[in-house]
Amino acid sequence: MSDPMRPRASLRTAVVWEVLQDALDRRVKATGRESLDVLDTGGGSGRFAVPAARLGHRVTVVDPSPNALFALERRAAEAGVADRVRGVQGDAHGLFDVVERGGYDAVLCHGVLEYVDDPAEGIGNAVAALRSEGVLSLLAAGLGGAVLARALAGHFKEARQALDDPNGRWGEGDPVPHRFTVEQLTALVEGAGLRVAAVHGVRVFADLVPGVLVDTEPGALDALLKLEAVAAELPAFHSVATQLHVLGETRGATES
Repeated sequence: MSDPMRPRASLRTAVVWEVLQDALDRRVKATGRESLDVLDTGGGSGRFAVPAARLGHRVTVVDPSPNALFALERRAAEAGVADRVRGVQGDAHGLFDVVERGGYDAVLCHGVLEYVDDPAEGIGNAVAALRSEGVLSLLAAGLGGAVLARALAGHFKEARQALDDPNGRWGEGDPVPHRFTVEQLTALVEGAGLRVAAVHGVRVFADLVPGVLVDTEPGALDALLKLEAVAAELPAFHSVATQLHVLGETRGATES
């Protein structure tokens, strides 16, 4: 079952959704329960929460934006899963002010680490929300993709600045506070006590290919999606991906 997202948007989410869906399916088999408890931190309008609910899971979305939570409610209702999606206002720093500690089979931390003051604390909170057997889906901005994009746009000084900056920022106008390498993200996940089960590069080519080509060339979108899926698994392409996805497992999940 795939998420019926808009075709263009699927370039940004297809790889992550396939990995996440497979991880959820494996947890279902391991637990013997058809419905899992899923926490989506920073889940916004439900890009992943609603498809997960369609699979039969109970999803709690934590997001600081009331507008995003309103859009989530509408999206869940339109998909017929309003009874399995709950939105609460909050953020990663005060996560346990609004959700239960140790109460979830899976935690999604997508697009969150870039914006927290202390990424290690952000990961630590996400992991603390997991049950003893659980999985973490971590998606964060990749350093290499930003450097490549600035260089291809002719902004060579900004590309160099991103390389030299400890947070991977290309300048004062950069809207992203933190970017990461694979090594940094996997170290954060392992430092929080999880085993790294998989690493994928996301949007390796999608942000570099002219949109007009994808939208007008027959078969281009499907071919690009297939290319992204293959490249996502190859370590050689992780260093130039716009985003990096790390799947972490608790020791209990690894042993089950």
